[in-house]
Amino acid sequence: MKAASRLEADSIGSLEVPTAAYYGVQAERASRNFEITHLKMSPVFLSNLALIKKAAASVNFEIGLLTKPQSDAIKTACDEVIAGKFAADFIVDPIQGGAGTSANMNEVIANRANELLGGKRGTYDLVHPNDQVNLAQSTNDTIPTAGKMTTILLSEKLVASLDKLEASLRIKADEFSDVIKMGRTQLQDAVPMTLGDSFAGYASMVSRLKKRLEKAVMEMHEINLGATAIGTGINASQYYKDHIAGQLSKIFGFELKQADDLFDATENLDSFVEVSGALKACAISLSKMSNDLRLLSSGPRCGFAEINLPAKQNGSSIMPGKVNPVIPEVVSQVAFLVCGHDTTITMAAEAGQLELNAFEPVVFYQLFESFTALTGAVDTLVENCITGITANKGRCKQLKEGSVGIATVLCPYLGYQLSAKIAKRALKEKRSVRELVLESHLMSEEKLDGLLG
Repeated sequence: MKAASRLEADSIGSLEVPTAAYYGVQAERASRNFEITHLKMSPVFLSNLALIKKAAASVNFEIGLLTKPQSDAIKTACDEVIAGKFAADFIVDPIQGGAGTSANMNEVIANRANELLGGKRGTYDLVHPNDQVNLAQSTNDTIPTAGKMTTILLSEKLVASLDKLEASLRIKADEFSDVIKMGRTQLQDAVPMTLGDSFAGYASMVSRLKKRLEKAVMEMHEINLGATAIGTGINASQYYKDHIAGQLSKIFGFELKQADDLFDATENLDSFVEVSGALKACAISLSKMSNDLRLLSSGPRCGFAEINLPAKQNGSSIMPGKVNPVIPEVVSQVAFLVCGHDTTITMAAEAGQLELNAFEPVVFYQLFESFTALTGAVDTLVENCITGITANKGRCKQLKEGSVGIATVLCPYLGYQLSAKIAKRALKEKRSVRELVLESHLMSEEKLDGLLG
């Protein structure tokens, strides 16, 4: 049986919309035009878009452009959207043409506000999506502002996860501070170090990644709300332009500032490129660390096997007992994803023309997914890998003692040439550097132990 429907019209024509739907003809048309990912827009983004409508309703009431009942109904509807009440009614694909106009129409808010005032869905006679909900606004200033707000919130989550990762790495650095191992450059034996040095280095890297991301996100606090279509502020009163950023800041919980040049802030997306670049740098560095963990844990018999990663699941359907480094592997896969998203974001930002970039939907879709995936990767890395890593002290000592790289430590005492001679002899005779030094009476055992650990 066909569901009951209502007929709605826009400037293109008329369409049937389900009677029970809070969305309207604009969303219905967009859902048919943009069957792209078959996914929905970020709920955080939609919540922030509703926050903008709520702030605008307050400011527009203050200057007498909305009645109190209209303003109150819009704000109540916005609160319900923020609470996720109408999630099923936001049916437009996250990748959509029109710079996000379909998302900005806000028929859901208008229909719910009408309903609260005693009207019917689809009539818009008491509250209209454009005339009241979007009063003094344009897609071109609300969509990028919601994108920046969402970036701020998602970055807070990622930084919190990175804080936990840094703390876990520092715990391991202390735990492994007395485990001496061979350092390696270009996958060849280099000089002795401690396993704790490795983990302390990773922790410092994470600290730097956080600072880089936080610096990039600072630009997200500068918004173009009040610019309306291209930066002139057409159809927005001076009072609205002077007060909307402050009102939005109050209900958002983070300070937002109107951009000094609204034309620039409306047409250019380089600030999102910078954030994406910081995410890419973060992803690449975490993947490099994950590669190190895979190498250091390789084996368990025929590899480095200097550390043990927690066993999380069977590694093979054919090889009994095999356990793979699945957590570091998934971190690297997320890094590949983030790098691909960064390329998309870069090209979309470049493709803008004149007073507007129409490709913000794909920028936000990819940027939000980068944040979400990277946060998830960091969380599982901490919980399912880093905290459970143990050291194979015996294996570390064995590899160190068997390496000719420790001859480097002898250079200040025996000179480069003699140290090199010992190293070559150790390789040729398959004997340890320690054994040859003691055999040749070049150094006392006590002094040698002090040098080599």
